[in-house]
Amino acid sequence: MYVANAMGVKMEYIKFAENRPFDIILLGRIAIDFNPVDYYKPLSESTTFKKYLGGSPANIAVGMARLGRKVGFLAKVSKDQFGDFAVNYFVKEGIDISHISRCTNGEKIGLTFTEILSETESSILMYRNEAADLQLNVADIDEDYIKKAKALLISGTALAQSPSREAALKAMSLAKKNNTVIIFDIDYRPYNWKNADEIAIYYSLVAMNSDIILGSREEFDLTQKLIAPGRGDEETAAFWHRRGAKIVIVKHGKEGSTAYTEDGSHYGIKPFPVKLLKSFGGGDGYASAFLYGLFEGWDMIDCLEFGSASAALLVASHACSEDMPSVEKIQEFIKECKLKYGDMIARV
Repeated sequence: MYVANAMGVKMEYIKFAENRPFDIILLGRIAIDFNPVDYYKPLSESTTFKKYLGGSPANIAVGMARLGRKVGFLAKVSKDQFGDFAVNYFVKEGIDISHISRCTNGEKIGLTFTEILSETESSILMYRNEAADLQLNVADIDEDYIKKAKALLISGTALAQSPSREAALKAMSLAKKNNTVIIFDIDYRPYNWKNADEIAIYYSLVAMNSDIILGSREEFDLTQKLIAPGRGDEETAAFWHRRGAKIVIVKHGKEGSTAYTEDGSHYGIKPFPVKLLKSFGGGDGYASAFLYGLFEGWDMIDCLEFGSASAALLVASHACSEDMPSVEKIQEFIKECKLKYGDMIARV
């Protein structure tokens, strides 16, 4: 139903190199999430938490692996039992860990305590002093590994500090050299950054070399602060298309999102109706399912619909990584929603 357009032609908004063993390699944050079991109260009053693998690029990696894609990862994790947990979780999910290494100077994996105050109000408390993921360095970036991937996803949090930012820039350069598609998930977190100008410098540098850029309106504003401030969504997309991006996605949370393609077209999607449990985690489900659709060669609107459906399933569940859905689960959810609400329920 999604593989071809009405003419039976497989869509190709972006060209992935064929015959590579990995569909995607991700670079960035692996963390541990502690989500409250006694939710709908302030974090200060929560006493019981459940532990999950976390970190946006790690969640996306799990999401894509659950959807049947071959996934690799470039990262540093702590040399302790939390590091063991993260690595073992990836192994269980079939994600390649050959380029995940351990810190040697006592740096710790980032911890995230979440507050689920209501169905629509959540917050995140991160502990990221001397974070393990930010110790990734240029020596950890292997050109032969990047050559094996159709795409490289760089998470914006990897740019927050050295040596991780230099490692990310090296990976970006090698991906460019070897015709590996570069995906930039802006993934802004205020932790570890010094000021807005620093954010703009490194975000815009990676965005200028990316084929696909995903971000919220706030994240694009941060990225463009020094070079193209005060632009709306269409102007933003056009700006990055002129600099080489093939697909630009601007997300507006509960208002939905829009994908802009380099031919000047745009495609809008709304969130699927679902009973919320929390208001975080949807973006990672969205990204993994949207990218899955691109690899499958679907129409853009079908990629967006698949991503929006996955996001809905994630905000209705307690976990992020642990609750990443399968292809069949997403398809069944879409089918049920359309039977109940009509075929255009999520389409603008």
